[in-house]
Amino acid sequence: MKRFAVLFLLLLTVAVMHAQSSNNTTQKQLRHVVLFRFKDGTSPQDIQKVEEAFRALPSKIKEIKGFEWGINNSPEKLNEGLTHCFFLTFDSEKGRDIYLPHPAHKAFGAILKPYLDKVVVVDYWVNK
Repeated sequence: MKRFAVLFLLLLTVAVMHAQSSNNTTQKQLRHVVLFRFKDGTSPQDIQKVEEAFRALPSKIKEIKGFEWGINNSPEKLNEGLTHCFFLTFDSEKGRDIYLPHPAHKAFGAILKPYLDKVVVVDYWVNK
């Protein structure tokens, strides 16, 4: 009987934790998608410097709640030279609005600027 009670409590705990995590995924999330095309002749070392600087932003700006990035590998060839995608998540427009003029974001922009040919930015609220 004690084993059953322990197992029941364990299953109940797991169910509550799952319910809490499910509730977190229904919270509104604002996505900030940034796509870059680098200038012709930009060295791999300079591109890596930009990647590292962007990847450091979540540790410097607490309003960034989620961060992913990657390099285009679509076989469709519809990227118009845009190679890098950075995908940030914010809880609110206020969080995004703090991020945009943040000194760490501005410092990143200074690192990026000499190498940037084109940038595309799209922000949207997640719909499920």
